[in-house]
Amino acid sequence: MLRKTFETELQQVKDNVLFLGSLVEQAILDSVEALKKRDMDASRRIMEADREINARRFAIENQVMVLIATQQPMAHDLRLLASILEIAGELERMGDYAKGIAKINILMGEQPLLKPLIDLPRMAQKDADMLHRALTAFLDEDVETARAIPQEDDEVDALYNQIYRELITFILQDPTTIERANWLLWAAHNLERVADRVTNICERTIFIATGEMAELDGAANGEENA
Repeated sequence: MLRKTFETELQQVKDNVLFLGSLVEQAILDSVEALKKRDMDASRRIMEADREINARRFAIENQVMVLIATQQPMAHDLRLLASILEIAGELERMGDYAKGIAKINILMGEQPLLKPLIDLPRMAQKDADMLHRALTAFLDEDVETARAIPQEDDEVDALYNQIYRELITFILQDPTTIERANWLLWAAHNLERVADRVTNICERTIFIATGEMAELDGAANGEENA
């Protein structure tokens, strides 16, 4: 395989990663919107669509393995391909978090939401924004942006902590609300984990560009998590 052909195949893999990321980004937003509206049909569609996310992750892995086996890449190219394997896995796991939120909506059955959803949609929007920019940084091998995005994880943590405190207040005031509070806390936890996996993508971007593998954390990451 000539170098030009290799570069063409590599670009196809990158494009597939970006498309997978767009599916995951939309699934995150849609899962919370379905929960907010208690739209069971939308949640079922999200759970079904997770199969495509899984299939695309495995297709990317197959593409990467073929390139590694046939081209025996070195240095930067090898770091890139190895990191794409990790990034595809991170994206698939984020899709699982979205599917988990959809499952919550279905498991709640006819129970009404404990409260109107305000901070959960904000978490989802922040997650989607961070993910979108992290994948752009990956494509551009933008180290500066990749280092900056994890700092925003503090905003997601702050929203999670706000939700946690509010739900605890509901439970203390009325212990019969514990089950409905737990549903929302589970959803919030899934969104908090999405931001953590975005940080992992940023770490891989830095590794691709520099060869440096460093753990990135927000300035106050985890300080208030209960």
